[in-house]
Amino acid sequence: METLNDFLTELSGLLWGWPMIILLLGTHLYLTIILRFPQRWIFKAICLSVAKDTEAKGDVSQFASLATALAATIGTGNIVGVATAITLGGPGAVLWCWLTGVFGISTKYAEGLLAIKYRKTTPHGKMIGGPMYALEYGLGWKWLAVLFAVFTACASFGIGNTVQANAISTVSYEAYHISPYLTGAVVCLLTAAVVLGGVKSIARVCSMLVPFMAFFYVIGCIYIIGANAAYVWPALKLIVVSAFSPQAAGGGFAGGSIMMAARFGIARGLFSNESGMGSAPIVAAAAQTRNPVRQALVSSSGTFWDTVVICALTGIVIVSSVLAYPDISFDNGAVLTRTAFSKIPVVGTPLLTFGLLTFAFSTILGWCYYGERAVEYLKGHHWVMVYRILYILAVFVGSILNLSVVWNLADCMNALMAIPNLISLLALSGVLIHETRKYLWRGHLDKDMATTA
Repeated sequence: METLNDFLTELSGLLWGWPMIILLLGTHLYLTIILRFPQRWIFKAICLSVAKDTEAKGDVSQFASLATALAATIGTGNIVGVATAITLGGPGAVLWCWLTGVFGISTKYAEGLLAIKYRKTTPHGKMIGGPMYALEYGLGWKWLAVLFAVFTACASFGIGNTVQANAISTVSYEAYHISPYLTGAVVCLLTAAVVLGGVKSIARVCSMLVPFMAFFYVIGCIYIIGANAAYVWPALKLIVVSAFSPQAAGGGFAGGSIMMAARFGIARGLFSNESGMGSAPIVAAAAQTRNPVRQALVSSSGTFWDTVVICALTGIVIVSSVLAYPDISFDNGAVLTRTAFSKIPVVGTPLLTFGLLTFAFSTILGWCYYGERAVEYLKGHHWVMVYRILYILAVFVGSILNLSVVWNLADCMNALMAIPNLISLLALSGVLIHETRKYLWRGHLDKDMATTA
């Protein structure tokens, strides 16, 4: 296990070097510019996400599609992931994580657009799509589409399954001394009860769970920020300054390099919001929407909620707590987060525990759908049930794995998924501009694809 962990650490460092950072941030910035800052449409996107479009084609509503995507993205990356970025890269990692979200809105918009543009209808009448279909039918690069699908299927067992199961078992053991084996068994049964019902079952549960869990977590963050009010402004200054100054941390933090802050901030940002990874458009393709741009806007709102709001709140909570309580240990991300939330009287630790458990479980559900579609693309519909069974069993395995191995594996899979997806976004940028001009810039958001020239 130690040898495997060392190998994955080396591979993760290689994949998340300057080339990946440049490719990811460069794509975010490029798409932001050529699409005329779609971030300015974020409030329109939020309104569309809760509007019903039942006459449009698709398997689930736009809100259900967004909720499933958020279920897959709002997980341990928002809580433990941000704290881990801070412990490894310093407080400046929070700014890089946040910037990844702000500019990632454009990338998530582009992914959602291509998902609808190139989605297909299966012989069973279901809508399927995602980067593998954009790569094959938009560019004719089936070999790269196959690679993306393989990476997605593998990643679903890492970022979407074992990482989350490990977080659930760890939190359950530390908070209530429940055996990881028992936790793994229970989560297996709960996962099976939902995922065996397919996309509609997953979307239905996620639509109920996501708003509920996010509300209580945000309330907890706001309370801590209020309690640390005197340290919030110093925390914000520290986050900004240390993102660009190797020795500017202080305040109990170890000063790190700009590269370390950027690397871990961007890596955890992508892990959190998945903008550029190509996962969210897989479920976006199942949405009931009349044209690609409507769903593109809805998809982009997911990154806003996930990173621009929730990850930012988490980062401010942790940094301000370290400044307010110098006795807090910042050597371990999970311990750092738990200590910060323990400052809420009586309900602090239970609130964090509830947040981690629900966030992680919802991520398991959302990523099961991503993996299913990847397997269906590679092997056909008949292999989906085999995948589901393996996925459910992997929940138990993840509950008893070493956390460092799981995180390093997830980082590697994130990068390997992102590369072909980012290539497709750049290569199809002309399509993105054309569709955006047709529906958004010309004011045709309410038109469907059949009636808009």
